[in-house]
Amino acid sequence: MTERASLAELLVEYDRALAYTERLWRDLTADEVRWRPVPDSSAIGWHLGHQAAVAHYMMRNLTAAEPSLDPSIDALMDSATEERQRGDLPSVADIADFRAAVADRIRHRVDVIDRGDVGAPTQLRSIAETMLTAIINHEYQHATWIGEVRSRDLGHAVPERPESDLLTELDGYPILRR
Repeated sequence: MTERASLAELLVEYDRALAYTERLWRDLTADEVRWRPVPDSSAIGWHLGHQAAVAHYMMRNLTAAEPSLDPSIDALMDSATEERQRGDLPSVADIADFRAAVADRIRHRVDVIDRGDVGAPTQLRSIAETMLTAIINHEYQHATWIGEVRSRDLGHAVPERPESDLLTELDGYPILRR
């Protein structure tokens, strides 16, 4: 049986995934981030918010019981929201701030769990490992779509994907080895 990555190693992978997503969109214009390929699709900005909203939802419901950072963003970025209703996005700066706030909360919560400063530390560590793996893989899932739109529709080069001993590829998506 292969040894599982530690929470500290998973946090490094989380930061690697976030940095890759950043490279995919930070040089785009606000119009490009808000542009939708077709009405029944989502803008890059929606995917950026969705990645963070799902990550925070998972963390706060599985390990922390903390309140939403922004209920209006959570509702808009929920994949259950019809694609045609995903057009009124917050500003690019607000999306970036939301992503940063979520990442900070996740790092904090995982650090608390890693130190064992929680009830049921072994059980929460197991949940946090699985949760963080899912968050990372979800980040890469949407980063892949962002890269496709960036290249195919907007004509920008796609940066090299991150390399890590913990990453592999399945169906064209980077994913953590488990």
